[in-house]
Amino acid sequence: MSDYQVRTAIVDLLLRIEQDSGYSHLLINNEIKSRKIAPKDEALLTEIVYGTIQRKLTLDYYLEAFIDKKKKIQPWVRMVLRMSVYQMIFLNKVPDHAVIHEAVEIAKARGHKGIASFVNGVLRSVQRKGVPDTSAIESTAKRISIETSHPEWLVERWISMYGNEITRDMCYANLERKALSVRVQPLKITRQKAMNELAELGFEIRESKFSNQGIIIDKGNVLKTALFSEGYLSIQDQTSMLVAEMLQAKPGMEVLDACSAPGGKATHIAEKMENQGSIDAYDLHAKKTKLIEDRADLLDLTIIDAKQGDARKLQEKHANESFDRILVDAPCTGLGVIRGKPDIKYNKQEEDIYHLSKIQHDILEHVAPLLKKGGLLIYSTCTVDKKENEDVVKTFLEKNSGFILDTSMFDELPKMITGSSGLTEIGLQIYPQTFYTDGFFLTRLKKV
Repeated sequence: MSDYQVRTAIVDLLLRIEQDSGYSHLLINNEIKSRKIAPKDEALLTEIVYGTIQRKLTLDYYLEAFIDKKKKIQPWVRMVLRMSVYQMIFLNKVPDHAVIHEAVEIAKARGHKGIASFVNGVLRSVQRKGVPDTSAIESTAKRISIETSHPEWLVERWISMYGNEITRDMCYANLERKALSVRVQPLKITRQKAMNELAELGFEIRESKFSNQGIIIDKGNVLKTALFSEGYLSIQDQTSMLVAEMLQAKPGMEVLDACSAPGGKATHIAEKMENQGSIDAYDLHAKKTKLIEDRADLLDLTIIDAKQGDARKLQEKHANESFDRILVDAPCTGLGVIRGKPDIKYNKQEEDIYHLSKIQHDILEHVAPLLKKGGLLIYSTCTVDKKENEDVVKTFLEKNSGFILDTSMFDELPKMITGSSGLTEIGLQIYPQTFYTDGFFLTRLKKV
């Protein structure tokens, strides 16, 4: 596939992601498969698409200096300009003259001579004059917003919660790629054996401190290994591994995973239970239960019963005090996983936070009676907003005197975590910059 064809595919992808609010990682994978893009072009396509999305607001700020505000630009033309400026400013792989040439060729093919001339003129001006300096922006929130391409309302919200420094660090961390982490299936292989095999294949790896099953992969594509395809390894962020570690589910227990798909945490819990006992794993959408089943099958785990069900109506399916352990990995805005899914930050609105916090509270209230006395409940999200995290748990505890915060959890956490600044009086808030993982919240409640 020629450079021109790769860049045409990139323009199409960027348009679909923005116009259809599609998930970038899914659309990129589908595009690579459907267009049969060569492995040598995969990395460049992925980097340009992700980078252009990640830096969208920054790129638009740069382009404003070179385009008349009154000029109407077709969406595809703006995408060509964005991706070209991204390559010129943030990538060193392709010379500027080649980037500009490809952009002009795309403009000629998709538009007409006038558009091609316009694209050429804008990009030549960027090349000649350089992009505007952001240090002149007086408002701290707006400057962080433009420099890191996060919506200003979101930056302002985080500043009000965490202050300028944590917010700035969080926004910059969201622009960086994090190392992939995987979890071994300990009933099939030890961590050490898996690490030895990966090292022999040329992978650069480290042990995770979050879980004794975790491995961090700094270099190498684990998806193309037999260890992954045969169910010896599962991809899971390190922060997410803390859930099963903190739930303390033992062999023979009855466990409820109220919001389970795609099943990463349920399968980890099953591994901790040595595949003995039962896990009722629910998801609101019937088609997503297949994801849980497929993951359990690949890992040779038989105690997970995946079913469709609304977590707010599970009392219709189970008697009170049915479970030894309950996991509420609540539906959330996902603002902790922006670095892996950059489109999230543009697709969410402030009202989404308030809407989801009500759902989160309703789920907690509904599943709580299903826990046995003395049982443990983990509440977790992959977001960094207090409204979805601490506030939900505080409100629940105020209304439910039969539950207490299980502070012994803090003593069980790895020392590297308890030494961080993410511990609050309600739980553990991990920021994406603290350990270069996903942003994540979890806490443990006990029924007394």
